Amino acid sequence: MSNDRTLTLGHSPDSDDAFMFYGLASGKVSNRGWRFKHVIKDIQSLNELALAGTLDITAISVHAYALVADSYSIMTMGASMGDGYGPIIIARSPLTRERLMDSRIAIPGLLTSACLAMQLWLDKPARDIDMLVVPFDKVFQVVSDGEADAGLIIHEGQITYNEHGFHLCIDLGKWWKDLTGLPLPLGINVIKNLFNHTEQSEITEILRDSVIYGLNHLPEAIEYAKQYSRGLNTNKVEQFVSLYVNKWTVDLGEEGKRAIELFLNRAQEKGFIQMSGPIKFV
Repeated sequence: MSNDRTLTLGHSPDSDDAFMFYGLASGKVSNRGWRFKHVIKDIQSLNELALAGTLDITAISVHAYALVADSYSIMTMGASMGDGYGPIIIARSPLTRERLMDSRIAIPGLLTSACLAMQLWLDKPARDIDMLVVPFDKVFQVVSDGEADAGLIIHEGQITYNEHGFHLCIDLGKWWKDLTGLPLPLGINVIKNLFNHTEQSEITEILRDSVIYGLNHLPEAIEYAKQYSRGLNTNKVEQFVSLYVNKWTVDLGEEGKRAIELFLNRAQEKGFIQMSGPIKFV
């Protein structure tokens, strides 16, 4: 495919994604002749755009990859992996797993990896869980108002929930690490299979360069990411970015690939998902 045309590049308005793409968005790394149009949407919207095949390259949930594996490959850069930490379930008072089995839980999207991890932890498919789907930034509010008994928290809420007076019921990333010894795969970048392998590899390396640039120029990349942090101060932004921009973001490696494969294969064995095609990495 010619690199004359502009490629659509989807990512979320979150500080970790902004950090990853700072080098490219600011022109600090070479685009090697490719042109990119940044499409900034929340992760649930990006999942839906990937399902429609709208974007050339995009961040999506690992959960959503099950539905687009026939048309997209996983890029070996840009992954968000929780190494002993991850999405959490919070409540107004401590709730056990047994209590949560029969509780209404507010969630930020059915296709989020957090939702699939919760299903695996509860050992229940989505259809058997009482879930209230709300935007991720409204979960605290609906739990506080009593519309839900508990909330599944992603993004910055993972490090601010106690400031809102909530109790931690479970850290799904810690549970997964204790169970498998692997990081919990949450977000990935994917690229359409209509590109040939050489093109996919070159575009992957451009985006990898952007991640590395951010890590090597931390103060300026954090300052850029701060505008997408929904009011967090610089220290909190740096704390959140450090959680989800790590060695697996630069390169999945064999361990990162195993984590993704195990997460999806275990969910398929349970009947929680149905893979649309084989898992492919580039």
